[in-house]
Amino acid sequence: MTGFAVYREITTRWHDNDEYGHVNNVEYLSFFDTAVNSWLIEATGVDIRRLPAIGVVAEVSCRYLREIRFPDTVAVGIGLERLGRRSVVYRLGLFRADELRQDTAAAPVATGRFAHVYVDRDERRPVAVPDCVRTAVTGTLAPADAGSLSPPGVT
Repeated sequence: MTGFAVYREITTRWHDNDEYGHVNNVEYLSFFDTAVNSWLIEATGVDIRRLPAIGVVAEVSCRYLREIRFPDTVAVGIGLERLGRRSVVYRLGLFRADELRQDTAAAPVATGRFAHVYVDRDERRPVAVPDCVRTAVTGTLAPADAGSLSPPGVT
């Protein structure tokens, strides 16, 4: 599937399955959270938990399309939906990693979005997206026309 600049693989765990024999819906959100934050740590080269401005999750959503089970390995595709002055919204796709390796046009098992709003670590008041995060996002996730990512008046 096109539109994702980065893919992060995650192995499902035994306890991810629920009573119905498939990975519970809350785990999909955990996969999104893990993929975005592990990518940010790698892409920025810093421990994002130690920055003066931290990204708190303001929104997360998931559209479930197909089941996954243990022991699947999933790949989370990460793309940029919007970069604002104080927030970053990511577009996400969740794929079975083996299907994606065989066919880059593989259908996702889920799609979603994930929004970080940056706040001061101590006061928890909104602040600008840290420069290292902005650089990583625009350098890796942004399309060629990065100027269109932050329209005036949008935070």
